[in-house]
Amino acid sequence: MNSTARRSQKSGGRKPRLSHMDSAGRIHMVDVSEKEPTAREAIARGYIAMSTEALRQVRGGGMTKGDPLETARLAGVMAAKQTSSLIPLCHPLSISHADVQITPARGGYDIEARVRTTAATGVEMEALTAVSVAALTMYDMVKAVDKGMVIGEIRLMEKTGGKSGTWKRSNR
Repeated sequence: MNSTARRSQKSGGRKPRLSHMDSAGRIHMVDVSEKEPTAREAIARGYIAMSTEALRQVRGGGMTKGDPLETARLAGVMAAKQTSSLIPLCHPLSISHADVQITPARGGYDIEARVRTTAATGVEMEALTAVSVAALTMYDMVKAVDKGMVIGEIRLMEKTGGKSGTWKRSNR
C-alpha cells in the first residue's frame, strides 16, 4: 500500500487537508490547546557537498575561521531552539534535547539532528531547521575555500509520539 493510500485509509477515505488553513482558505496557527502532551522525537538528515580542497582543509583543521564542524553543530542546536522565531506558524516549544551530528561522507558531510520534547505538538520542524542551519553554517565557515558547495537532501527521517504515532521514511 503506498503512502497516499495509507493516508486515505487513516482518514476514513477523506482527502487530507492543510492544517494551517481554515475553511475560508486563511492561514492560521493550529490550536493544540486540547491535545495531550506526549513524549515526541524527530530525526532529520541532510548533506553538504564540497570540493576536494575544502574537504582537505576542513578535515585537516586548517580553516582560518575556526572549526566548522563544531560551529555548525552548535548553530544547529541553537536553531532548533529558535524554530518558532524563524517559521511563522510553528509553536514555541520547550525542547528537552537537541543533538546535531556531522559525519564525513563521500564528497562532503552528512548532518543529522535529533530533537525531543514533551508537548502537544511535534518537533519535526525543529529537527529540519537544525539540519538546515548546521549546513548553512558549514557553508559560511568554508565559503572562502569553496563557494560552489551544495546543500541538499534535507528530509525528515523519523518522528515519534502524538496521536499519529511513529512515522519512518521507508528509503533511508
